[in-house]
Amino acid sequence: METEAFQLGKIKMYVSEDHRFGTDAFLLAYYAGVRSTSIVCDLCTGCGIIPLIFCKNANPGLIYAVDIQDEAISLLQKTVDENGLQNVIQPILCDLRQINQNVIAYESVDIVTANPPYMTGGSGFLKSSEAQAIARHELMCTVDDVCSAAAKLLKYGGFLKMCHRPERLGDVICSMREHKIEPKSITFVYNSINDKPWLFLISGKKGANPGMTVEKPMILRNDDKSYTEEYSKIYE
Repeated sequence: METEAFQLGKIKMYVSEDHRFGTDAFLLAYYAGVRSTSIVCDLCTGCGIIPLIFCKNANPGLIYAVDIQDEAISLLQKTVDENGLQNVIQPILCDLRQINQNVIAYESVDIVTANPPYMTGGSGFLKSSEAQAIARHELMCTVDDVCSAAAKLLKYGGFLKMCHRPERLGDVICSMREHKIEPKSITFVYNSINDKPWLFLISGKKGANPGMTVEKPMILRNDDKSYTEEYSKIYE
């Protein structure tokens, strides 16, 4: 496995050709609202970019970082060891569909974050490597699998924070409610004011009453293609 080092503030992290990260990870990490006292679980963690952003910005109490791919967890473990984050981040090689009390205690987590595969299985992934296909397509887990795992792990009143594509919004809301996680807030993300949204960020609360707020849209670029002030602060 060929690795590449990436500097995230003072944290030196490792990525590979198959396990990298994109804009959506930065947006979700910002949106999650993690605090210094938070116990967090990041599902579909990949190379661990979201937990590492939490360490850089919020220094939470404990982060479980779960992924089914051995190479992804190996990359994160290398990052954790090199930066002395063993007491904060616990990389876990596990199929999230098989999470049980021996892996992470049920109802022990304040916030679950998830940047899951966006596309349903069945088309397009043959052009990708196996690792990339698993990360992008619902081959090893679905939206419903993510919500089911989150429901087990979250404390009553805990939050699931997820990003996904607009065409899957119905699937996400229906699955959250099926697992007693009530959607409470949603933000649509636009590349520019003239584009359709390409992403949404949604927050659901375990055990909450119905009622969801549509927040003001997040715009990433100005008319001249430069980053907006809001996105510049997030990316920096």
